[in-house]
Amino acid sequence: MLRVGLTGGIASGKSAVSRRLAERGAVIVDADLLAREAVQPGSDGLAEVVEEFGHGVLTPDGALDRAALGAIVFADPARRGALNSIIHPRVRARAAQIVSDAVAADPHAVIVQDIPLLVETGQAGNFDVVVVVDAPDDVRVARLLARNGMAPAEARSRMAAQATREQRLAAAHHVIANTGTLDDLREAVDRLWEDVLVPAAENTTADPSA
Repeated sequence: MLRVGLTGGIASGKSAVSRRLAERGAVIVDADLLAREAVQPGSDGLAEVVEEFGHGVLTPDGALDRAALGAIVFADPARRGALNSIIHPRVRARAAQIVSDAVAADPHAVIVQDIPLLVETGQAGNFDVVVVVDAPDDVRVARLLARNGMAPAEARSRMAAQATREQRLAAAHHVIANTGTLDDLREAVDRLWEDVLVPAAENTTADPSA
């Protein structure tokens, strides 16, 4: 198998890259999706979040109020660290199980772990290939304003809570620039798939614990 770490700052276009890789045949391990699963109603993860942050982070029906929690953790790095200490171990355990199952089905699978905070959590060394989806900060701010309706200050605050663009690029083996059209992005992903990922996967052995 080939372990690929996929990351990119908020509004970089990482999700579009992940979708295209899935279309080409990659096994996608989506950290955001697993993080949501980790705090589903009734889960021990949600219980621990409530113990740490209080019942004010719950909706009236007992689900996690992501906006309320986000307002706390994005304003305070220490509180963000406390949340990460609850979520990340659960996400990693579930991701490991998905990888193990995928390798059992196909020893030469291309397994792409879509991890927004890959650089921030020091995971770059866990992968054979690190792919960074990149766009200039001003482009990302404009996307957040248009897509999410954020105010400029809020958009920049969300970006500041992540690694810098320079830190992500320093961790990259391959960079996909996303400043053009969606077709341009898909073509760049296809080139990466055909020229890099598939050939590399064919020369790897199946060891999910490596």
